Amino acid sequence: MTGIDIVKISRIEKLKKRFGDKALKRFLDEDEIKLASSSTSHAGYWAAKEAISKALGVGISKKCSFFDIKLYKDEKKAPYFTLSKHIVEEFCITDTSLSITHDGEYAVAVAHIESNSKRVKPLYH
Repeated sequence: MTGIDIVKISRIEKLKKRFGDKALKRFLDEDEIKLASSSTSHAGYWAAKEAISKALGVGISKKCSFFDIKLYKDEKKAPYFTLSKHIVEEFCITDTSLSITHDGEYAVAVAHIESNSKRVKPLYH
């Protein structure tokens, strides 16, 4: 399952200008706010969480909130994520990957989630 999202960085800047830190707290926890120290990074994190929820096929919703997704960086500064236990169990998740990039005015994220779920979509009709 793969999800992608794109965010205009100025959109996040406008939210921060209007609502201050409260804007970031709507989609990031304290550790994530510290980890992403610029509007560019904040936009990338928004895109990442949206891409992850799209890969699950539910979007940001009652089934998967922004806070069911936790973002990190490894020792090489590459992004990765974990999910709430109920999501891992419900979707039978076995592996994940994440890429975030920035170019000009935009942040883009692609997430891939592997599952051993028996829910298979038909490939033909």
